[in-house]
Amino acid sequence: MKKTDAVKRFFLMSLGCILLSVGVYFFKIPNGFATGGVSGIGTVLGKVTPISPGTWIWIINAFLLVVGFIFLGKENGIKTVYCSMLYSAVTYLLEWIVPIDAPLSNQPLLELVYAMMLTSIGSAFIFNSGASSGGTDITALILKKYTDIDVGKALLAVDFLIAASSFFVFNIQAGLFSLLGLFAKAFLVDSVIENLNTCKYFVVITSKRDAITEYIIKTLHHGVTVNSVVGEYTREEKTMIHTVCKRSEAIKLRNHIKEVDPQAFIIITTSSEIIGRGFRSI
Repeated sequence: MKKTDAVKRFFLMSLGCILLSVGVYFFKIPNGFATGGVSGIGTVLGKVTPISPGTWIWIINAFLLVVGFIFLGKENGIKTVYCSMLYSAVTYLLEWIVPIDAPLSNQPLLELVYAMMLTSIGSAFIFNSGASSGGTDITALILKKYTDIDVGKALLAVDFLIAASSFFVFNIQAGLFSLLGLFAKAFLVDSVIENLNTCKYFVVITSKRDAITEYIIKTLHHGVTVNSVVGEYTREEKTMIHTVCKRSEAIKLRNHIKEVDPQAFIIITTSSEIIGRGFRSI
C-alpha cells in the first residue's frame, strides 16, 4: 500500500471514530436512542446505573477486545483495537468536556436523523478502511468462527433486544425511535459505503487509440484493455477501449477523450466496487 493511501485510511478511520462518538454522545444518549451495539448497551446501562454511558462503552469495548484476542488472536487486528479505543476515548472525553443531561432540542425525530446520519457515516468510514469499531463486531467474528449460527440474524436479534429495552428503561417514544433508528442505520451504512467506492467503467470506441490509452496509463495510472472492432453501420475499423477509474478521474478522462477524438463513442457506467490493482484488494 502506498504511503498516501495508508495516511488516507488512517485519517478516515480517525474521522469515522470521531463522527461515531459525536453522534452517540450528543444525539443517541440524551434521547435514549438504544439502536443496538455497544453504544445501545451503554445508553441503557447508563440510565439504570450510576456509571455514565461513556464509561460503560469504554468498559464493554475493552472487555470485548480482550475476549477477541483470546478467541480470535491476530484476526482481531490492530486497526480494530485503535478504532475501538479511540471511539471509547472520544466519547468519554466529551462527557468530561461538554457535559449534557438533556436532549439538544425538543425535536426527537430531528435528533434521530442526526444520530443515524453521523453514526452511519462514521461506521462506513471505519468499515471502508478495513477496520471496525469493535464491540458487537467482535462477537460476530467469534460466533462465525465457533458456531453454525447465522451471524447476521443473531446480531440483528441482539440489537433488536437492546433497542426494545429502551421501551422499559426510557419510554415508549424512545423505544419507537430506537427501533426506527436500528432499521434505518442498516440501510444508511451500506449506502454510504457504496457511494465511497463508486467507480466509473468506460467503453470507448475510437480511431485515436494511442492518444487515449497513453493518457490512461501514464496520467491516470490505470490499466487498459483494447480490441479491434468494426462498426456494422459504417464498416469502419476502430478500437474499443475498456478501462475503469475513480469517480474523481472520470470527468478528466471524458474531457480528454472528447478533446483528442470528438467523434469517439463513449459509454460510461457506474460501478459500486472495483477490486484489483489500483483499486480495492479483496
